[in-house]
Amino acid sequence: MTLDYSSPYLRGSIAGVLSVLQHSTCPENTFFHFLAVRRHFNHLNKTITSTFPYLNFNLYNFNPSLVRHLISSSIRRALDQPLNYARIYLADLLPTTVNRIIYLDSDLIVVDDVDKLWNIELNDRVLGAPEYCHANFTHYFTHKFWFHPIFPNTFKNRTPCYFNTGVMVIDLQKWRNDDYTQKLEHWMRVQKRYRIYELGSLPPFLLVFAGNVKQVEHRWNQHGLGGDNLEGQCRDLHPGPVSLLHWSGKGKPWLRLDSKKPCPLDSLWAPYDLFRHQSLFSDS
Repeated sequence: MTLDYSSPYLRGSIAGVLSVLQHSTCPENTFFHFLAVRRHFNHLNKTITSTFPYLNFNLYNFNPSLVRHLISSSIRRALDQPLNYARIYLADLLPTTVNRIIYLDSDLIVVDDVDKLWNIELNDRVLGAPEYCHANFTHYFTHKFWFHPIFPNTFKNRTPCYFNTGVMVIDLQKWRNDDYTQKLEHWMRVQKRYRIYELGSLPPFLLVFAGNVKQVEHRWNQHGLGGDNLEGQCRDLHPGPVSLLHWSGKGKPWLRLDSKKPCPLDSLWAPYDLFRHQSLFSDS
């Protein structure tokens, strides 16, 4: 998980951590790896330790210059922030002794024991996530991609499906062995030259992994609750059981609650909102 002290997303991250702890059978066995910018470490340490005194965690420095030169503008400014790309560098930033992680976005809450997600078998796959094969996959890339003589061949011998990168189980050892960071950066460089997609950090993951993802039950990412990337309108849950609620999209529950214009499902996020304790988020 990333922690951005300079943005409202920290509020979402804290809510996400609380939700994991509250629904875990053995919260003392859960270790959190947080990526953040070093200049915010002191403030973040204070926030975390005062909010969760017994939390097992570590902070890792993410240098924005690592990726800033590779970022192309997208349809929403929030998607262009360097921390949004930090997930690409998890295998490089975390100790080599860490071989497996669950990556979680900052705009979600877990309402089930995360140990169930941890224990899924990846088999020979690097990454596990809920897939949505009914989605029109062609919409995630521009005509310049699909009509290029070479680019579409990246999906040869694969049946690619959309997956959301806000919830991923990752085998970091396999990632390191095949240097998937370099593969993702390659497509970001292609994007800088050809403009083959419009959506932030998601498309490189689709280009590299789609069709080779270990399927996880949809209950582990009820995503899209923030609406689309332009208007952020209210949405309902997908049919089926729910283990994780994810406000991907423009509409974030903390913003809608503060504006007194919440969507019905935002009330499910509100009990995990610790922002009402203002001192936890102040510099004093």
